[in-house]
Amino acid sequence: MKKIVLLYQQFLNRLRQKTNRLQFMMYAAVITGLIAGLGAVLLKTIVHFLQAWINRPVQHDYIYLVFPIIGLLITVFITNRFFNGYIERGVGMVLRAIARKSAFIPLSDTYKHIITSSITVGLGGSAGLEAPIVATGSAIGSNTARIHGMEYRERSLLLACGAAAGIAAVFNAPIAGVIFAIEILLTETIVSYFIPLMIASVTGALCSRIILQESFLFNFRLREAFDYNNVPFYILLGFAAGFISLYYSRLFKKAEKGVHHMTRNSYARAAVAGILLAAILFLFPPLFGEGYATVSMLANDQATQIAEKFFAREYLNDWTLLAFVGAIILLKPVAAGITLGAGGNGGNFAPSLFVGAYLGFFLSRMANNTKWLQLPEGNFSLVGMAGVLSGVMYCPLTAIFLIAEITNGYELFIPLMIVSAISFFIVKHFEPYSMETRQLAIEGQIFTHRKEDNILNQFTAGSFIQDKYDSIGIDNNLADLIVIINKSDRNIFAVTDKDNRYVGIIELNDIKKKIFEPVNHQQIAIKSIVRKAAATIQEEESMKKVMEKMDITQSWYLPVLNKERQFLGFLSKTRIFEKYREALANQADIYESESDHQ
Repeated sequence: MKKIVLLYQQFLNRLRQKTNRLQFMMYAAVITGLIAGLGAVLLKTIVHFLQAWINRPVQHDYIYLVFPIIGLLITVFITNRFFNGYIERGVGMVLRAIARKSAFIPLSDTYKHIITSSITVGLGGSAGLEAPIVATGSAIGSNTARIHGMEYRERSLLLACGAAAGIAAVFNAPIAGVIFAIEILLTETIVSYFIPLMIASVTGALCSRIILQESFLFNFRLREAFDYNNVPFYILLGFAAGFISLYYSRLFKKAEKGVHHMTRNSYARAAVAGILLAAILFLFPPLFGEGYATVSMLANDQATQIAEKFFAREYLNDWTLLAFVGAIILLKPVAAGITLGAGGNGGNFAPSLFVGAYLGFFLSRMANNTKWLQLPEGNFSLVGMAGVLSGVMYCPLTAIFLIAEITNGYELFIPLMIVSAISFFIVKHFEPYSMETRQLAIEGQIFTHRKEDNILNQFTAGSFIQDKYDSIGIDNNLADLIVIINKSDRNIFAVTDKDNRYVGIIELNDIKKKIFEPVNHQQIAIKSIVRKAAATIQEEESMKKVMEKMDITQSWYLPVLNKERQFLGFLSKTRIFEKYREALANQADIYESESDHQ
Protein backbone atom coordinates (compact mmCIF):
# COMPACT_ATOMS: atom_id res chain seq x y z
CA MET A 1 0.00 0.00 0.00
CA LYS A 2 2.83 2.37 0.88
CA LYS A 3 4.43 1.70 -2.52
CA ILE A 4 1.18 2.57 -4.28
CA VAL A 5 0.88 5.83 -2.31
CA LEU A 6 4.51 6.68 -3.08
CA LEU A 7 4.08 5.98 -6.79
CA TYR A 8 0.94 8.12 -6.91
CA GLN A 9 2.70 10.99 -5.17
CA GLN A 10 5.50 10.79 -7.71
CA PHE A 11 2.90 10.83 -10.49
CA LEU A 12 1.25 13.91 -8.95
CA ASN A 13 4.58 15.73 -8.74
CA ARG A 14 5.23 15.12 -12.42
CA LEU A 15 1.70 16.09 -13.33
CA ARG A 16 2.00 19.38 -11.44
CA GLN A 17 5.19 20.19 -13.32
CA LYS A 18 3.62 19.56 -16.72
CA THR A 19 0.22 21.21 -16.16
CA ASN A 20 -0.99 24.61 -15.05
CA ARG A 21 -3.29 25.21 -12.12
CA LEU A 22 -6.52 24.98 -14.14
CA GLN A 23 -5.49 21.75 -15.86
CA PHE A 24 -4.54 20.15 -12.56
CA MET A 25 -7.93 21.14 -11.12
CA MET A 26 -9.64 19.50 -14.09
CA TYR A 27 -7.76 16.28 -13.37
CA ALA A 28 -8.76 16.42 -9.69
CA ALA A 29 -12.39 17.09 -10.68
CA VAL A 30 -12.45 13.96 -12.86
CA ILE A 31 -11.01 11.84 -10.03
CA THR A 32 -13.51 13.30 -7.56
CA GLY A 33 -16.45 12.81 -9.92
CA LEU A 34 -15.43 9.23 -10.64
CA ILE A 35 -15.07 8.19 -6.99
CA ALA A 36 -18.18 10.08 -5.86
CA GLY A 37 -20.18 8.64 -8.76
CA LEU A 38 -19.07 5.11 -7.90
CA GLY A 39 -19.97 5.75 -4.26
CA ALA A 40 -23.49 6.84 -5.27
CA VAL A 41 -23.83 3.81 -7.54
CA LEU A 42 -22.75 1.50 -4.72
CA LEU A 43 -25.26 3.04 -2.31
CA LYS A 44 -28.16 2.86 -4.77
CA THR A 45 -27.26 -0.73 -5.67
CA ILE A 46 -27.18 -1.90 -2.06
CA VAL A 47 -30.53 -0.25 -1.29
CA HIS A 48 -32.11 -1.58 -4.48
CA PHE A 49 -31.16 -5.17 -3.73
CA LEU A 50 -32.16 -4.94 -0.07
CA GLN A 51 -35.61 -3.67 -0.97
CA ALA A 52 -35.97 -6.17 -3.81
CA TRP A 53 -35.18 -8.93 -1.32
CA ILE A 54 -37.70 -7.56 1.21
CA ASN A 55 -40.42 -7.23 -1.46
CA ARG A 56 -39.97 -10.74 -2.81
CA PRO A 57 -43.09 -12.97 -2.66
CA VAL A 58 -43.37 -14.46 0.84
CA GLN A 59 -46.01 -16.39 2.74
CA HIS A 60 -46.76 -13.55 5.18
CA ASP A 61 -47.75 -10.23 3.56
CA TYR A 62 -46.73 -8.06 6.51
CA ILE A 63 -43.32 -9.52 7.30
CA TYR A 64 -41.76 -6.40 5.74
CA LEU A 65 -42.85 -4.38 8.79
CA VAL A 66 -40.12 -6.04 10.88
CA PHE A 67 -37.27 -4.77 8.71
CA PRO A 68 -37.40 -1.04 9.60
CA ILE A 69 -36.97 -1.98 13.28
CA ILE A 70 -34.02 -4.22 12.42
CA GLY A 71 -32.53 -1.50 10.20
CA LEU A 72 -32.65 1.14 12.95
CA LEU A 73 -31.12 -1.23 15.53
CA ILE A 74 -28.28 -2.25 13.20
CA THR A 75 -27.59 1.39 12.28
CA VAL A 76 -27.44 2.40 15.96
CA PHE A 77 -25.13 -0.55 16.72
CA ILE A 78 -22.74 0.39 13.90
CA THR A 79 -22.81 4.07 14.93
CA ASN A 80 -22.09 3.23 18.59
CA ARG A 81 -19.50 0.56 17.86
CA PHE A 82 -17.48 2.23 15.12
CA PHE A 83 -18.34 5.96 15.03
CA ASN A 84 -18.41 6.98 18.71
CA GLY A 85 -22.19 7.02 18.84
CA TYR A 86 -22.71 9.99 16.55
CA ILE A 87 -22.81 10.74 12.84
CA GLU A 88 -23.17 14.34 11.70
CA ARG A 89 -25.73 14.23 8.91
CA GLY A 90 -26.93 16.29 6.01
CA VAL A 91 -26.04 19.43 4.15
CA GLY A 92 -25.41 21.32 7.38
CA MET A 93 -22.33 19.20 8.06
CA VAL A 94 -20.87 20.07 4.66
CA LEU A 95 -21.62 23.79 5.00
CA ARG A 96 -20.04 23.90 8.44
CA ALA A 97 -16.92 22.21 7.07
CA ILE A 98 -16.62 24.92 4.43
CA ALA A 99 -17.18 27.78 6.85
CA ARG A 100 -15.43 26.66 10.02
CA LYS A 101 -13.06 23.82 9.19
CA SER A 102 -11.36 25.09 6.05
CA ALA A 103 -13.28 22.55 3.93
CA PHE A 104 -11.73 19.58 5.74
CA ILE A 105 -14.06 16.59 6.19
CA PRO A 106 -12.78 13.47 8.01
CA LEU A 107 -11.81 10.48 5.87
CA SER A 108 -14.38 8.30 7.71
CA ASP A 109 -17.18 10.34 6.10
CA THR A 110 -16.26 8.86 2.73
CA TYR A 111 -17.74 5.51 3.78
CA LYS A 112 -19.77 5.75 7.01
CA HIS A 113 -22.77 7.42 5.34
CA ILE A 114 -22.87 4.70 2.68
CA ILE A 115 -22.86 1.97 5.32
CA THR A 116 -25.40 3.44 7.71
CA SER A 117 -27.85 5.00 5.24
CA SER A 118 -27.95 1.89 3.04
CA ILE A 119 -29.04 -0.13 6.09
CA THR A 120 -31.50 2.48 7.37
CA VAL A 121 -33.23 3.16 4.04
CA GLY A 122 -32.64 -0.23 2.45
CA LEU A 123 -34.47 -1.97 5.29
CA GLY A 124 -37.40 0.43 5.13
CA GLY A 125 -36.51 3.57 7.05
CA SER A 126 -38.65 6.42 5.73
CA ALA A 127 -35.84 8.73 4.61
CA GLY A 128 -33.81 9.58 1.52
CA LEU A 129 -30.33 8.75 0.27
CA GLU A 130 -29.47 12.11 -1.28
CA ALA A 131 -28.18 13.78 1.92
CA PRO A 132 -25.85 10.82 2.66
CA ILE A 133 -24.73 10.90 -0.99
CA VAL A 134 -23.99 14.64 -0.72
CA ALA A 135 -22.07 14.08 2.53
CA THR A 136 -20.13 11.19 1.01
CA GLY A 137 -19.34 13.04 -2.22
CA SER A 138 -18.27 16.13 -0.30
CA ALA A 139 -15.99 14.06 1.91
CA ILE A 140 -14.47 12.44 -1.19
CA GLY A 141 -13.85 15.86 -2.72
CA SER A 142 -12.35 17.23 0.49
CA ASN A 143 -9.98 14.30 0.92
CA THR A 144 -9.05 14.25 -2.76
CA ALA A 145 -8.07 17.91 -2.43
CA ARG A 146 -6.05 17.14 0.70
CA ILE A 147 -4.18 14.30 -1.02
CA HIS A 148 -3.47 16.56 -3.99
CA GLY A 149 -2.15 19.34 -1.75
CA MET A 150 -4.76 21.99 -2.57
CA GLU A 151 -5.45 25.16 -0.61
CA TYR A 152 -8.73 26.21 1.01
CA ARG A 153 -10.59 27.68 -1.99
CA GLU A 154 -9.65 24.73 -4.20
CA ARG A 155 -10.69 22.30 -1.43
CA SER A 156 -14.07 24.03 -1.14
CA LEU A 157 -14.56 23.79 -4.90
CA LEU A 158 -13.55 20.12 -5.05
CA LEU A 159 -15.82 19.40 -2.09
CA ALA A 160 -18.70 20.88 -4.11
CA CYS A 161 -17.58 18.81 -7.13
CA GLY A 162 -18.02 15.64 -5.06
CA ALA A 163 -21.53 16.66 -4.00
CA ALA A 164 -22.46 17.57 -7.59
CA ALA A 165 -21.20 14.22 -8.86
CA GLY A 166 -23.21 12.36 -6.20
CA ILE A 167 -26.47 14.13 -7.07
CA ALA A 168 -25.79 13.72 -10.79
CA ALA A 169 -25.16 9.99 -10.36
CA VAL A 170 -28.21 9.20 -8.25
CA PHE A 171 -30.63 11.01 -10.59
CA ASN A 172 -28.66 10.81 -13.86
CA ALA A 173 -29.03 14.60 -13.88
CA PRO A 174 -25.67 16.37 -14.38
CA ILE A 175 -27.13 19.87 -14.71
CA ALA A 176 -29.08 19.47 -11.47
CA GLY A 177 -25.86 18.33 -9.78
CA VAL A 178 -24.04 21.50 -10.84
CA ILE A 179 -26.95 23.74 -9.85
CA PHE A 180 -27.24 22.04 -6.45
CA ALA A 181 -23.56 22.63 -5.68
CA ILE A 182 -23.81 26.30 -6.66
CA GLU A 183 -27.18 26.98 -5.04
CA ILE A 184 -26.61 25.18 -1.72
CA LEU A 185 -22.88 24.76 -1.09
CA LEU A 186 -21.05 27.57 -2.87
CA THR A 187 -22.68 30.75 -1.62
CA GLU A 188 -20.33 32.86 -3.76
CA THR A 189 -19.60 31.54 -7.22
CA ILE A 190 -17.13 32.60 -9.89
CA VAL A 191 -17.70 31.69 -13.54
CA SER A 192 -14.58 29.52 -13.73
CA TYR A 193 -15.99 27.31 -10.93
CA PHE A 194 -18.53 25.94 -13.43
CA ILE A 195 -15.88 24.09 -15.42
CA PRO A 196 -14.67 21.63 -12.73
CA LEU A 197 -18.22 21.31 -11.40
CA MET A 198 -19.51 20.31 -14.84
CA ILE A 199 -16.66 17.85 -15.37
CA ALA A 200 -17.22 16.18 -12.00
CA SER A 201 -21.00 16.12 -12.47
CA VAL A 202 -20.83 14.60 -15.94
CA THR A 203 -18.35 11.99 -14.72
CA GLY A 204 -20.69 11.02 -11.88
CA ALA A 205 -23.68 10.82 -14.23
CA LEU A 206 -21.75 8.62 -16.65
CA CYS A 207 -20.94 6.22 -13.80
CA SER A 208 -24.63 5.67 -13.06
CA ARG A 209 -25.65 5.52 -16.71
CA ILE A 210 -22.98 2.92 -17.57
CA ILE A 211 -23.25 0.76 -14.44
CA LEU A 212 -26.81 1.03 -13.15
CA GLN A 213 -29.79 -0.57 -14.81
CA GLU A 214 -32.55 1.77 -15.96
CA SER A 215 -34.87 0.40 -13.24
CA PHE A 216 -32.45 1.73 -10.61
CA LEU A 217 -32.74 5.29 -11.91
CA PHE A 218 -35.48 7.78 -11.15
CA ASN A 219 -36.84 8.94 -14.51
CA PHE A 220 -40.15 9.42 -16.29
CA ARG A 221 -41.69 9.90 -19.69
CA LEU A 222 -44.19 12.71 -20.03
CA ARG A 223 -47.57 11.47 -21.16
CA GLU A 224 -49.13 14.89 -21.77
CA ALA A 225 -47.74 18.19 -23.01
CA PHE A 226 -47.99 21.42 -21.05
CA ASP A 227 -51.33 23.22 -21.46
CA TYR A 228 -51.27 26.94 -20.68
CA ASN A 229 -54.96 26.74 -19.69
CA ASN A 230 -53.85 24.90 -16.54
CA VAL A 231 -51.64 27.76 -15.33
CA PRO A 232 -54.16 28.89 -12.63
CA PHE A 233 -54.08 25.40 -11.16
CA TYR A 234 -50.28 25.35 -11.20
CA ILE A 235 -50.34 28.65 -9.31
CA LEU A 236 -52.67 27.03 -6.76
CA LEU A 237 -50.24 24.08 -6.55
CA GLY A 238 -47.39 26.53 -5.88
CA PHE A 239 -49.21 28.02 -2.88
CA ALA A 240 -50.12 24.56 -1.60
CA ALA A 241 -46.51 23.39 -1.99
CA GLY A 242 -45.24 26.40 -0.03
CA PHE A 243 -47.50 25.82 2.96
CA ILE A 244 -47.02 22.04 2.87
CA SER A 245 -43.25 22.68 2.88
CA LEU A 246 -43.60 24.77 6.03
CA TYR A 247 -45.77 22.06 7.57
CA TYR A 248 -43.24 19.40 6.62
CA SER A 249 -40.26 21.29 8.06
CA ARG A 250 -41.87 22.09 11.38
CA LEU A 251 -43.51 18.72 11.96
CA PHE A 252 -40.36 16.84 10.96
CA LYS A 253 -38.29 18.77 13.50
CA LYS A 254 -40.85 18.14 16.26
CA ALA A 255 -41.02 14.43 15.49
CA GLU A 256 -37.22 14.10 15.28
CA LYS A 257 -36.63 15.91 18.58
CA GLY A 258 -39.48 14.08 20.30
CA VAL A 259 -38.07 10.67 19.38
CA HIS A 260 -34.47 11.66 20.08
CA HIS A 261 -35.31 12.82 23.63
CA MET A 262 -37.59 9.86 24.32
CA THR A 263 -34.89 7.92 26.20
CA ARG A 264 -31.12 8.07 26.65
CA ASN A 265 -30.66 4.41 25.75
CA SER A 266 -30.02 4.45 22.01
CA TYR A 267 -31.09 0.83 21.48
CA ALA A 268 -34.35 1.26 23.40
CA ARG A 269 -35.00 4.45 21.43
CA ALA A 270 -34.37 2.66 18.12
CA ALA A 271 -36.62 -0.26 19.11
CA VAL A 272 -39.55 1.89 20.27
CA ALA A 273 -39.24 4.24 17.29
CA GLY A 274 -39.01 1.24 14.96
CA ILE A 275 -42.27 -0.12 16.36
CA LEU A 276 -43.94 3.28 15.90
CA LEU A 277 -42.66 3.43 12.34
CA ALA A 278 -43.87 -0.11 11.65
CA ALA A 279 -47.35 0.85 12.88
CA ILE A 280 -47.44 3.81 10.48
CA LEU A 281 -46.19 1.61 7.62
CA PHE A 282 -48.90 -0.95 8.36
CA LEU A 283 -51.56 1.73 7.87
CA PHE A 284 -49.78 3.51 5.00
CA PRO A 285 -47.37 1.16 3.15
CA PRO A 286 -46.18 3.78 0.58
CA LEU A 287 -44.18 5.42 3.40
CA PHE A 288 -41.79 2.43 3.36
CA GLY A 289 -38.22 3.40 2.35
CA GLU A 290 -37.54 6.18 -0.14
CA GLY A 291 -40.94 5.75 -1.75
CA TYR A 292 -39.73 6.38 -5.29
CA ALA A 293 -41.55 3.30 -6.58
CA THR A 294 -44.95 4.72 -5.68
CA VAL A 295 -43.92 8.17 -6.93
CA SER A 296 -43.26 6.55 -10.32
CA MET A 297 -46.76 5.07 -10.23
CA LEU A 298 -48.31 8.50 -9.63
CA ALA A 299 -46.24 10.16 -12.36
CA ASN A 300 -47.13 7.38 -14.80
CA ASP A 301 -50.89 7.53 -14.07
CA GLN A 302 -50.94 4.24 -12.14
CA ALA A 303 -52.31 5.67 -8.88
CA THR A 304 -54.41 2.64 -7.91
CA GLN A 305 -51.25 0.53 -7.54
CA ILE A 306 -49.93 2.62 -4.61
CA ALA A 307 -52.38 0.85 -2.27
CA GLU A 308 -51.27 -2.65 -3.26
CA LYS A 309 -50.22 -3.50 0.32
CA PHE A 310 -52.93 -1.43 2.03
CA PHE A 311 -54.89 -3.68 4.38
CA ALA A 312 -58.26 -2.18 3.31
CA ARG A 313 -57.53 -1.70 -0.38
CA GLU A 314 -60.85 -3.22 -1.44
CA TYR A 315 -62.66 -0.24 0.10
CA LEU A 316 -60.79 2.37 -1.91
CA ASN A 317 -62.70 4.41 -4.46
CA ASP A 318 -62.07 7.81 -6.02
CA TRP A 319 -62.66 9.75 -2.80
CA THR A 320 -61.29 7.28 -0.26
CA LEU A 321 -58.13 7.01 -2.37
CA LEU A 322 -57.88 10.78 -2.12
CA ALA A 323 -58.18 10.58 1.68
CA PHE A 324 -55.51 7.87 1.71
CA VAL A 325 -53.15 10.09 -0.31
CA GLY A 326 -53.87 13.11 1.91
CA ALA A 327 -53.00 11.12 5.03
CA ILE A 328 -49.73 10.03 3.45
CA ILE A 329 -48.83 13.68 2.73
CA LEU A 330 -49.46 14.62 6.36
CA LEU A 331 -47.66 11.61 7.85
CA LYS A 332 -44.50 11.54 5.74
CA PRO A 333 -42.66 14.16 7.89
CA VAL A 334 -43.61 12.16 10.99
CA ALA A 335 -42.22 8.95 9.49
CA ALA A 336 -39.02 10.70 8.40
CA GLY A 337 -38.63 12.38 11.80
CA ILE A 338 -39.04 9.05 13.60
CA THR A 339 -36.47 7.40 11.32
CA LEU A 340 -33.78 10.03 11.82
CA GLY A 341 -34.62 10.81 15.45
CA ALA A 342 -34.17 7.14 16.33
CA GLY A 343 -30.59 7.18 15.06
CA GLY A 344 -31.10 6.25 11.44
CA ASN A 345 -29.11 7.94 8.69
CA GLY A 346 -30.84 9.61 5.78
CA GLY A 347 -32.13 12.95 4.58
CA ASN A 348 -35.15 14.98 3.54
CA PHE A 349 -34.41 15.35 -0.17
CA ALA A 350 -36.29 12.21 -1.23
CA PRO A 351 -39.12 12.68 1.31
CA SER A 352 -39.75 16.19 -0.01
CA LEU A 353 -39.96 14.84 -3.58
CA PHE A 354 -42.27 12.12 -2.30
CA VAL A 355 -44.61 14.60 -0.56
CA GLY A 356 -44.57 16.87 -3.61
CA ALA A 357 -45.60 14.06 -5.94
CA TYR A 358 -48.47 13.05 -3.68
CA LEU A 359 -49.52 16.69 -3.27
CA GLY A 360 -49.61 17.26 -7.03
CA PHE A 361 -51.63 14.08 -7.50
CA PHE A 362 -53.97 15.03 -4.65
CA LEU A 363 -54.88 18.43 -6.12
CA SER A 364 -55.25 17.19 -9.70
CA ARG A 365 -57.28 14.10 -8.71
CA MET A 366 -59.54 16.25 -6.50
CA ALA A 367 -60.23 18.51 -9.47
CA ASN A 368 -60.79 15.54 -11.76
CA ASN A 369 -63.19 13.88 -9.30
CA THR A 370 -65.55 16.81 -9.76
CA LYS A 371 -65.92 15.76 -13.43
CA TRP A 372 -65.75 19.42 -14.45
CA LEU A 373 -62.03 19.41 -15.16
CA GLN A 374 -59.48 17.09 -16.63
CA LEU A 375 -56.02 17.92 -15.27
CA PRO A 376 -52.95 15.81 -16.18
CA GLU A 377 -52.28 14.00 -12.90
CA GLY A 378 -48.83 12.78 -13.94
CA ASN A 379 -47.66 16.30 -14.82
CA PHE A 380 -49.03 17.74 -11.59
CA SER A 381 -47.25 15.03 -9.60
CA LEU A 382 -43.94 15.90 -11.25
CA VAL A 383 -44.37 19.65 -10.82
CA GLY A 384 -45.47 19.15 -7.22
CA MET A 385 -42.18 17.37 -6.56
CA ALA A 386 -40.29 20.49 -7.61
CA GLY A 387 -42.52 22.72 -5.49
CA VAL A 388 -42.02 20.89 -2.20
CA LEU A 389 -38.34 20.21 -2.85
CA SER A 390 -37.88 23.94 -3.45
CA GLY A 391 -39.71 24.78 -0.22
CA VAL A 392 -38.12 22.19 2.06
CA MET A 393 -34.53 22.36 0.83
CA TYR A 394 -34.54 26.03 -0.31
CA CYS A 395 -33.24 25.11 -3.75
CA PRO A 396 -35.72 26.30 -6.42
CA LEU A 397 -33.23 26.15 -9.31
CA THR A 398 -32.13 22.63 -8.39
CA ALA A 399 -35.77 21.55 -8.19
CA ILE A 400 -36.58 23.00 -11.63
CA PHE A 401 -33.62 21.46 -13.45
CA LEU A 402 -33.87 18.14 -11.62
CA ILE A 403 -37.45 17.48 -12.72
CA ALA A 404 -36.69 18.80 -16.20
CA GLU A 405 -33.79 16.33 -16.53
CA ILE A 406 -35.50 13.26 -15.09
CA THR A 407 -38.42 13.82 -17.47
CA ASN A 408 -35.93 13.96 -20.38
CA GLY A 409 -37.03 17.36 -21.59
CA TYR A 410 -38.13 20.88 -20.78
CA GLU A 411 -41.81 20.57 -21.67
CA LEU A 412 -42.80 21.39 -18.07
CA PHE A 413 -40.31 24.20 -17.62
CA ILE A 414 -42.93 26.96 -17.29
CA PRO A 415 -45.08 25.24 -14.61
CA LEU A 416 -41.91 24.12 -12.82
CA MET A 417 -40.73 27.71 -12.61
CA ILE A 418 -44.14 28.96 -11.45
CA VAL A 419 -44.62 26.37 -8.72
CA SER A 420 -41.03 26.40 -7.44
CA ALA A 421 -40.88 30.19 -7.30
CA ILE A 422 -44.19 30.56 -5.44
CA SER A 423 -43.31 27.79 -2.97
CA PHE A 424 -39.87 29.25 -2.27
CA PHE A 425 -41.30 32.76 -1.86
CA ILE A 426 -43.80 31.54 0.75
CA VAL A 427 -41.34 29.58 2.88
CA LYS A 428 -38.71 32.31 2.64
CA HIS A 429 -41.26 34.80 3.96
CA PHE A 430 -41.84 32.75 7.11
CA GLU A 431 -38.40 31.15 7.59
CA PRO A 432 -35.20 32.83 6.32
CA TYR A 433 -33.20 29.56 6.50
CA SER A 434 -34.00 25.93 5.73
CA MET A 435 -34.71 23.55 8.59
CA GLU A 436 -31.33 21.83 8.20
CA THR A 437 -29.31 25.05 8.39
CA ARG A 438 -31.48 27.40 10.49
CA GLN A 439 -29.71 26.96 13.82
CA LEU A 440 -26.25 26.83 12.24
CA ALA A 441 -26.94 30.04 10.30
CA ILE A 442 -28.20 31.84 13.40
CA GLU A 443 -25.08 30.79 15.30
CA GLY A 444 -22.84 31.96 12.45
CA GLN A 445 -21.43 28.46 11.89
CA ILE A 446 -22.13 28.32 8.17
CA PHE A 447 -21.91 30.64 5.20
CA THR A 448 -25.10 32.25 3.93
CA HIS A 449 -25.70 34.40 0.86
CA ARG A 450 -24.79 37.52 2.86
CA LYS A 451 -21.22 38.12 1.77
CA GLU A 452 -20.18 40.41 4.64
CA ASP A 453 -21.38 37.87 7.22
CA ASN A 454 -19.51 35.06 5.46
CA ILE A 455 -16.24 36.97 5.63
CA LEU A 456 -16.67 37.83 9.31
CA ASN A 457 -17.68 34.25 10.19
CA GLN A 458 -14.32 33.00 8.91
CA PHE A 459 -12.68 34.54 11.95
CA THR A 460 -12.99 34.48 15.72
CA ALA A 461 -12.09 37.26 18.12
CA GLY A 462 -8.93 35.41 19.10
CA SER A 463 -7.44 35.89 15.63
CA PHE A 464 -7.76 39.69 15.92
CA ILE A 465 -6.35 40.22 19.40
CA GLN A 466 -3.72 42.92 19.74
CA ASP A 467 -1.85 41.72 22.81
CA LYS A 468 0.76 44.48 22.99
CA TYR A 469 -1.30 46.39 25.49
CA ASP A 470 -0.14 47.12 29.03
CA SER A 471 -2.29 46.30 32.02
CA ILE A 472 -2.13 47.46 35.61
CA GLY A 473 -3.19 45.78 38.84
CA ILE A 474 -6.25 46.93 40.73
CA ASP A 475 -4.14 47.43 43.87
CA ASN A 476 -1.74 49.89 42.21
CA ASN A 477 -2.02 53.66 42.17
CA LEU A 478 -1.96 56.48 39.64
CA ALA A 479 1.80 56.99 40.01
CA ASP A 480 2.36 53.40 38.83
CA LEU A 481 0.08 54.02 35.87
CA ILE A 482 1.96 57.21 34.90
CA VAL A 483 5.17 55.16 34.69
CA ILE A 484 3.44 52.75 32.29
CA ILE A 485 2.00 55.63 30.24
CA ASN A 486 5.48 57.16 29.80
CA LYS A 487 6.74 53.90 28.25
CA SER A 488 3.64 53.17 26.14
CA ASP A 489 2.23 54.59 22.92
CA ARG A 490 -1.31 53.42 23.80
CA ASN A 491 -4.13 55.46 25.28
CA ILE A 492 -6.16 52.59 26.79
CA PHE A 493 -5.11 50.20 29.57
CA ALA A 494 -6.70 47.12 31.14
CA VAL A 495 -7.04 46.75 34.90
CA THR A 496 -6.67 43.24 36.34
CA ASP A 497 -6.63 41.58 39.74
CA LYS A 498 -3.77 39.53 41.15
CA ASP A 499 -4.86 36.48 39.09
CA ASN A 500 -4.84 38.55 35.87
CA ARG A 501 -8.65 38.44 35.76
CA TYR A 502 -10.20 41.40 34.03
CA VAL A 503 -11.65 44.15 36.23
CA GLY A 504 -12.10 47.12 33.89
CA ILE A 505 -10.32 49.71 31.73
CA ILE A 506 -8.73 53.12 32.04
CA GLU A 507 -8.57 55.51 29.08
CA LEU A 508 -6.01 58.31 28.96
CA ASN A 509 -8.69 60.91 28.28
CA ASP A 510 -10.45 59.94 31.52
CA ILE A 511 -7.44 60.72 33.74
CA LYS A 512 -5.76 63.66 31.97
CA LYS A 513 -6.89 66.18 34.58
CA LYS A 514 -5.76 63.97 37.47
CA ILE A 515 -2.32 63.50 35.91
CA PHE A 516 -1.71 67.25 35.74
CA GLU A 517 -3.27 68.14 39.08
CA PRO A 518 -0.72 69.16 41.77
CA VAL A 519 -1.60 66.26 44.07
CA ASN A 520 0.22 63.16 45.31
CA HIS A 521 -0.46 60.62 42.56
CA GLN A 522 0.38 57.78 44.93
CA GLN A 523 -2.71 58.60 46.96
CA ILE A 524 -5.06 58.04 43.98
CA ALA A 525 -5.89 54.32 43.86
CA ILE A 526 -6.48 52.61 40.54
CA LYS A 527 -9.71 51.16 41.88
CA SER A 528 -11.06 54.71 42.21
CA ILE A 529 -10.55 55.58 38.54
CA VAL A 530 -11.20 52.25 36.79
CA ARG A 531 -14.42 51.89 34.84
CA LYS A 532 -16.21 49.13 33.05
CA ALA A 533 -15.85 48.79 29.29
CA ALA A 534 -19.01 49.20 27.24
CA ALA A 535 -18.78 45.47 26.49
CA THR A 536 -16.34 42.56 26.65
CA ILE A 537 -15.53 39.93 24.03
CA GLN A 538 -14.92 36.22 24.51
CA GLU A 539 -11.92 34.69 22.75
CA GLU A 540 -14.05 32.25 20.68
CA GLU A 541 -16.81 34.73 19.88
CA SER A 542 -17.74 35.13 16.22
CA MET A 543 -16.75 38.35 14.50
CA LYS A 544 -20.35 38.96 13.50
CA LYS A 545 -21.31 39.23 17.17
CA VAL A 546 -18.20 41.31 17.88
CA MET A 547 -19.17 43.83 15.22
CA GLU A 548 -22.71 43.96 16.57
CA LYS A 549 -21.33 44.79 20.03
CA MET A 550 -19.07 47.50 18.62
CA ASP A 551 -21.91 49.03 16.64
CA ILE A 552 -24.30 49.02 19.60
CA THR A 553 -21.76 50.46 22.06
CA GLN A 554 -20.10 52.70 19.44
CA SER A 555 -16.73 51.50 20.75
CA TRP A 556 -13.49 51.46 18.77
CA TYR A 557 -11.67 49.19 21.24
CA LEU A 558 -13.04 46.33 23.37
CA PRO A 559 -11.18 43.98 25.77
CA VAL A 560 -10.92 40.28 24.90
CA LEU A 561 -11.17 37.69 27.71
CA ASN A 562 -10.80 33.93 27.92
CA LYS A 563 -13.19 31.56 29.71
CA GLU A 564 -11.54 32.34 33.08
CA ARG A 565 -12.08 36.07 32.43
CA GLN A 566 -8.35 36.64 32.13
CA PHE A 567 -7.36 39.63 30.01
CA LEU A 568 -5.83 38.66 26.66
CA GLY A 569 -5.65 41.98 24.84
CA PHE A 570 -7.77 44.53 22.99
CA LEU A 571 -9.58 44.20 19.70
CA SER A 572 -9.86 47.25 17.48
CA LYS A 573 -12.10 48.09 14.55
CA THR A 574 -9.04 49.12 12.58
CA ARG A 575 -7.65 45.58 12.83
CA ILE A 576 -11.01 44.10 11.78
CA PHE A 577 -11.23 46.35 8.72
CA GLU A 578 -7.70 45.36 7.69
CA LYS A 579 -8.55 41.65 7.88
CA TYR A 580 -11.82 42.26 6.06
CA ARG A 581 -10.01 43.92 3.16
CA GLU A 582 -7.50 41.05 3.02
CA ALA A 583 -10.35 38.51 2.87
CA LEU A 584 -12.01 40.44 0.04
CA ALA A 585 -8.74 40.46 -1.90
CA ASN A 586 -8.40 36.69 -1.44
CA GLN A 587 -11.83 36.01 -2.93
CA ALA A 588 -10.69 36.57 -6.47
CA ASP A 589 -10.84 33.85 -9.09
CA ILE A 590 -8.70 30.91 -7.95
CA TYR A 591 -7.02 30.91 -11.38
CA GLU A 592 -6.18 34.61 -11.47
CA SER A 593 -3.00 34.36 -9.48
CA GLU A 594 -1.45 32.01 -12.02
CA SER A 595 -2.29 34.19 -15.00
CA ASP A 596 -0.99 37.24 -13.15
CA HIS A 597 2.42 35.61 -12.91
CA GLN A 598 2.62 34.74 -16.59
